[in-house]
Amino acid sequence: MTTRALLARVHLPIFAEAEHCMGMQAVVERWTAEEVRQLPDDGNRYEVVAGELLVTPAPRRSHQVIIGLLLAVLVPYLRRYEVGVALPAPSDIEFTPDTLVQPDICVAPPVAGRVPAEWDDVTELILAIEVLSPRTERYDRVIKRKLYQRQRVSEYWIVDIAQRQVERWRPDSAAPEIVTDALQWRPRSDIPPLTIDLAGLFAYAAGDGQH
Repeated sequence: MTTRALLARVHLPIFAEAEHCMGMQAVVERWTAEEVRQLPDDGNRYEVVAGELLVTPAPRRSHQVIIGLLLAVLVPYLRRYEVGVALPAPSDIEFTPDTLVQPDICVAPPVAGRVPAEWDDVTELILAIEVLSPRTERYDRVIKRKLYQRQRVSEYWIVDIAQRQVERWRPDSAAPEIVTDALQWRPRSDIPPLTIDLAGLFAYAAGDGQH
């Protein structure tokens, strides 16, 4: 199928108040990961979960600032203890032929003692992070959360900038752990935990002069 034909299948509703919508959900038949890969780089993020196409527009500035700050904390820790590699979006995490996602940040463990060289080498995640926005709330809190739990991703963090908190989910969680101050992550029992100062992180992203 041509790119033009694929785009013709994507229906993006027009919202009167874009900032208050919960996401732009495509109303189409089932999609595959391969079809999503063929969609153009037009500023939107295209993902598919169990055949459902998820379309989100370019994020806000604060969204990108948070991602940069989290990567700045995660990368040195991961390298020091050889836990894995942090991969920011755009990415290409294909769990099944009809499920391909691009977490804002994910951490993939080593493969045969080495950092994964190709997307096909990433078969599991030990951490997935999504930074919440009004446009992606349904995707992040419902669709992706259930997906990451089904895939036994060790931890899933939903970063809520508006509430200045992180919702931490684990595979068997019935409800999230709400963290507002210091977030500790310990991917292996034989290494010290990583501590993230959430209050300082959110303050910096908001531009209120705190670090």
